[in-house]
Amino acid sequence: MDDVGTPPSVDSAPGEPWSGESTRDEALPPDAPADPSPSDSRRSPDMGWSPWTAPAALIGGLVLAAVGALIVDLPVLLLFGVKISSSHTPPGIEIADTVVQDVAFVLAAVYCAQIGGRVVRAWQFGLRAPGVGWRSATGLLVLLLVAFLVFSVAWSVAFNPGKEKLLEKLGTNEATSLLLLSAGLTCVVAPICEELLFRGYIFTALRNWHGTWLAAVITGLVFGLVHAGSAPALDLVPLAGLGFGLCLLYRYTGSLYPCMAAHSLNNSLAFASLEGWGWQAPVLMVGALAAISGLVLVGKRIGLITPEAFAVTTGA
Repeated sequence: MDDVGTPPSVDSAPGEPWSGESTRDEALPPDAPADPSPSDSRRSPDMGWSPWTAPAALIGGLVLAAVGALIVDLPVLLLFGVKISSSHTPPGIEIADTVVQDVAFVLAAVYCAQIGGRVVRAWQFGLRAPGVGWRSATGLLVLLLVAFLVFSVAWSVAFNPGKEKLLEKLGTNEATSLLLLSAGLTCVVAPICEELLFRGYIFTALRNWHGTWLAAVITGLVFGLVHAGSAPALDLVPLAGLGFGLCLLYRYTGSLYPCMAAHSLNNSLAFASLEGWGWQAPVLMVGALAAISGLVLVGKRIGLITPEAFAVTTGA
């Protein structure tokens, strides 16, 4: 998204139309417009989404994912006689089901954002340049990843949670094609879709309940729990911590892009570690970030991601 500076003051005189968002950690006015303009690009957008829609988006995403997976799986089961059990799902189907889940997360978030006839814009989910600048955003991103890695190492030494089984389920050791698909899913698709739901929507909606910090704690915990099926139980605590940190990164950079980048770098490092890679690790990291950047550019080119229009007022 095009770089934007801090917008002018949006203080309005009594009786004038409400033309901006409060930057305080409190609920927005009940009469806020359906398509508000942000007032401070240095903070994540303050939307008027109702807090109750946060769990609705999560539950809706999970239900939609289950239905979508059933639609994808049934033709394969009926036409090819593939067997699926509680203990084994063919890697190709596992990858397809995970992609369906990620897409369902985004659709649920967008649907809930439209409740009440609101107009949905990409910037409302944080798809805009960091208002604090890329240098500051990168510094905060690095700080988050270093803190998370230190905590994860200390946690692993203390509790020895065991090796993650996700890549085995995705069949990375069975075929090069499955390895590449798994890498794309884990390091590109998941960071984009999960950030749009958890930070872009759930965290933003919960902020209208009791402010930033409680919203970040709840979102972090939910983010950890959602990974219960793909990560060891003891790993859910560090993942919750990462989710909490990503919420703060989003709030204090004003953009979801640093969160996607941090999420992607973490997943790339974990993927490379599980595969026992050496020089391939930085290649995967750079490649994943390049893929995310490419998708963002495509979104801009087709008009899916557009700059936000700031409200302009004239002072006396």
